[in-house]
Amino acid sequence: MSVSKRAVILLSGGLDSATCLAIARSQGFEAHTLAFRYGQRHQYELDRAQLISEKFAAASHRIVEIDLAQFGGSALTDAAIEVPKSDTVEAIGDSIPVTYVPARNTVFLSLALAFAETVEARDIFIGVNSLDYSGYPDCRPEFIKAYENMANLATKAGVEETRSLRIHTPLIDLTKAEIIARGMELGVDYGMTLSCYDPADGGVPCLHCDACLLRARGFATNGINDPALSNH
Repeated sequence: MSVSKRAVILLSGGLDSATCLAIARSQGFEAHTLAFRYGQRHQYELDRAQLISEKFAAASHRIVEIDLAQFGGSALTDAAIEVPKSDTVEAIGDSIPVTYVPARNTVFLSLALAFAETVEARDIFIGVNSLDYSGYPDCRPEFIKAYENMANLATKAGVEETRSLRIHTPLIDLTKAEIIARGMELGVDYGMTLSCYDPADGGVPCLHCDACLLRARGFATNGINDPALSNH
């Protein structure tokens, strides 16, 4: 496998990142998947990430240990902050929600960048989306472009190599329904994924957090049942 076709894939175990991995593999990339134990509310997603990585024959899979919970400030890292629940997507507010984890994607991309240099990858894939999402500022195209520019200034690979480091965001302009449709074309088993911010024991989705509601609408728009729900 040539260096030009080696990529680091950020893989959370959720719907978007699984689709992102499938897209990278369909484009011929050797995939090195990267997940994070960052002090999040639950660990079920990490088990899913491992299985999804294996399904798509990733060359390697790593779980990086960091502790964003020591700063708090998010419902995903502080058990004292409740995850917002609603009955409909329309009830989701327009403001940045308390499930936003301060600087999470900045931190994740920094570690992905370090990993990419060590495995001589010139490409990083991240499943951020700026349409059907919860309003996180670090999921926007402006952020990704600025980060990519920084990456090419801050790394040995970016300065010395002839080809620039590239951050791929294949889902950024897609609706959740379009993401699901694309993933199904590529053989993603969405029954393996977990999107819920606040699952019950065993990883049973709550069905009412922002992530669950957006996921449900995506499957409904495609006229199909969410295969993850049949597992419970």
